[in-house]
Amino acid sequence: MKLLKGNIIFTKNADRFEVLEDGYLLIDSDQILETAFDLNEKYPEIEVEDYSGHLIMPTFTDLHCHAVQYGNLGMGLDKELLEWLETYTFPEEEKFSQLDYSKKIFDLILKDLIGQGTTRIVFYSSIHQASTELLMEMCHQAGIHAYVGKVNMDQNCSFGLKERIKDSIEATKKIMAISYPSVKGIITPRFVPSCSSELLKALGTIAGSEYPVQTHLSENKDEIAWVKRLHPNKKDYLSVYDSYHLVHEKTLLAHCVFCTPDEIDLIKERNAFVVHCPSANKNLISGLMPLRRYLDKNIKVGLGTDVGAGHTLSMLETMVQAIQMSKVYHMNHKDLRPISLSEAFYMATKGGGQYFGLHGSFEKDYCSDLMIVKPDPIESIKPISPIESLEKFIYTNDRSRILKIYAKGKCLIDKNTIK
Repeated sequence: MKLLKGNIIFTKNADRFEVLEDGYLLIDSDQILETAFDLNEKYPEIEVEDYSGHLIMPTFTDLHCHAVQYGNLGMGLDKELLEWLETYTFPEEEKFSQLDYSKKIFDLILKDLIGQGTTRIVFYSSIHQASTELLMEMCHQAGIHAYVGKVNMDQNCSFGLKERIKDSIEATKKIMAISYPSVKGIITPRFVPSCSSELLKALGTIAGSEYPVQTHLSENKDEIAWVKRLHPNKKDYLSVYDSYHLVHEKTLLAHCVFCTPDEIDLIKERNAFVVHCPSANKNLISGLMPLRRYLDKNIKVGLGTDVGAGHTLSMLETMVQAIQMSKVYHMNHKDLRPISLSEAFYMATKGGGQYFGLHGSFEKDYCSDLMIVKPDPIESIKPISPIESLEKFIYTNDRSRILKIYAKGKCLIDKNTIK
């Protein structure tokens, strides 16, 4: 067992922080056992790791990230979605037929990801089975929790990425059969325009109610109009997925910027997840997502960096942008109040983490994914509260303050040992 002392902070619920200033956190292997102020007295035989003045907090969950777009990070962001796909994304993803190139990119993104404090991730790979299998293996070796999806596309894409339905389905089945202790496959139709009805039907048959699903929904108005032209008899965008049994409690729906009231009600009815990707929505001029509408309906919402439409893997910056964009939305929709710091933190930790089970909190039996964050230098000059210290950490996006990162109780990064 391990007993840590410090300023422990987490969110059981989205509306408030749980703070134990100079409190204790007890870990047994890969699980949280207890948090309290007197655990040193209760367990005198356990040596205390003293991080007084430091924050001890859960690590982050990123529910939407394209590993194969990391090489384009920060590029092409003066374009809108559909043009960006054609000129930057599809040409880059074609390169992942080469395993040597794939390995180099995956190595970089995993190091960057973990260094940002993210230990749970849902990845899009490319259409290529071999590179997808490689990404799964590398996530396992890195010691993080992950879902990895082989992208499915058989139309409206570059020639080098267009699949035959039979090949796409066979490769998907093989990916879904791979299972590491903390890395699994996920059904991944890219979005409706790139998937024929036959392909969507076949993917829905594989998914059933057993397998997780990830896709994009209502990110861009031109995209929505395109879906309507492709499926004129469907009520709306979400109805296309739903008609092929792809919307259920393990479905991740990224963006949801322009969902209709009926679509929002269906998301709630199916108990699916919404993934808010504020950086990408802003970079590709997609729109302002009405985040409060989903939260007020108690729909499950997590955050996604959406690299490479998003320009950073930092969940700290993603939280800030989610807050700021909700404030901008509030300026024009006074009935929808902006989200709070605790709500953003909850989405980045427990809210998104619930997709993986008991993750993202320090409640009993939750997975021991945590980070130790050093005090801000200002704290040596003037006293600030643990929540103020956390707020500075989030808003200044100061990853240099991260001292240690643990996943499943195993230390992945210890800056005390880095020369």
